[in-house]
Amino acid sequence: MTPAQPRPSTGTTHWQGLKSALLSGFHRYANWLVGISWKRFFLLAVLLMIIAAITQSLPPFSYQVSETVEEPLALPELPELPEFPAPPEPPRAPLIKLEKPAASASDPEGLDISIDERGIRIRPRKPAAPAASAPAAPAASAAEGAPGIVIDLPNSATREIVQEAIDEARQAVREAVQAGREAQRDAEDAARDVEQDAAQAAREAHDAARAAIAEARRALQEAGVGPTRKVQRTRTVHWGDFLTDLALIWIFGSAIIKLVYKGRIQAEVKAAQATETAEAESLRRQVVEARMAAMQAQVEPHFLFNTLASIDHLIETDPPRASQMQKNLIALLRASMPTMREASGNGAGGVRELGRELAVIRPYLEILKVRMEERLTTAIDVPEGLHSAEFPPMMIQTLVENAIKHGLEPKAEGGSLRIKAEVLHGKLAVSVADTGLGFGQAATAGTGVGLANVRERLQLLYGGKASLTVTENPGGGTVVTITVPYRPVEGATA
Repeated sequence: MTPAQPRPSTGTTHWQGLKSALLSGFHRYANWLVGISWKRFFLLAVLLMIIAAITQSLPPFSYQVSETVEEPLALPELPELPEFPAPPEPPRAPLIKLEKPAASASDPEGLDISIDERGIRIRPRKPAAPAASAPAAPAASAAEGAPGIVIDLPNSATREIVQEAIDEARQAVREAVQAGREAQRDAEDAARDVEQDAAQAAREAHDAARAAIAEARRALQEAGVGPTRKVQRTRTVHWGDFLTDLALIWIFGSAIIKLVYKGRIQAEVKAAQATETAEAESLRRQVVEARMAAMQAQVEPHFLFNTLASIDHLIETDPPRASQMQKNLIALLRASMPTMREASGNGAGGVRELGRELAVIRPYLEILKVRMEERLTTAIDVPEGLHSAEFPPMMIQTLVENAIKHGLEPKAEGGSLRIKAEVLHGKLAVSVADTGLGFGQAATAGTGVGLANVRERLQLLYGGKASLTVTENPGGGTVVTITVPYRPVEGATA
């Protein structure tokens, strides 16, 4: 009992089908690429890049999305207030002092104080002039131009009044100085108080703001909300940016496929052409060999029947000739049978030595000579050294049959037939010459199938190295020559 074959799984079947479809699609696309020109390929590539650039900005490759996001809420951080510097001490007004200055080298006496009807004058003392006779007026005017303190008094003032005025002036100066000091001190105290009040207000405002921020943070933490806020945003989603890169990759891949696949297709085409040519040659060879096998199997039935009839007639009229004709027929059949077996055995027609071909031709010609009597004379001019030369079978017999049937038999007086073999320029030339009516002149001219078969067989066996030529015989009739490469058959006997 034959074991059941395991069935392929469904997944395997689907995978194989998909693989087959992908391979089929790839080969179709590759064939299409090879079929178009490079100019058209570049135009299509540019068009593909333009389409990719336009498509990547269109839906569904590009679209807008509205979303709510939480944005961090940044609470302000208050900087620390700097320390307010203490206000600078205002400059104090100098006190007025009436002191006698110390004596010096330039002023050994100090100050001059004069009291007269014009008032009280205090001025530095000048050194005495060298000229004693200097006028008093210039000295007085110089003394008057010197700096000092002037207190005007009436002309009628007495010493007591002057002393009292000096005391009052001194007291007034002291009171003025004291009042200036108090006013300056009051102004400094007021400025210091204003600055302290401003600094205190700034500190209080800073502390209040910091407390408010801390309170806001604490309130947000107690409510379970971080320092963020919700914001509505609209953003554009681009997921078609890869289309341009994909188009570039596709173009480069297609160019590589076009280059590589073209060579492959050309190789496949050449291989297919070679295979087709080989198959055609093989078929032609088989057809030709089948024709030759049929010809060999037939051995000219009408010729065989005529020969048997002639033997039957000669048995009654000329028994010796009948016996000789019978012997020639037996020799012909004996020589033809191996040829037919070899042809059917190797399937290619093959070749054999020229001597074996002549072994078939000789009894054939003897039988024809008995039938045609004095109307036929034959001659075989083949050196012994050429009997071992390679030659295709049945070709000489075909040429002899055509010469007898279409050249000599239709001629009333008959004629001669000569077979000759020689080596010319390294090739073996075998010719069959007759003195019959000439090529194509007889009423029984054939269709040329025999000669066509010979040419086709020569082409199959030797290519352009063999040939068949038909020429006129100088003495009348036809000469048919077969030329093949000269090669001895190994192991052949003369």
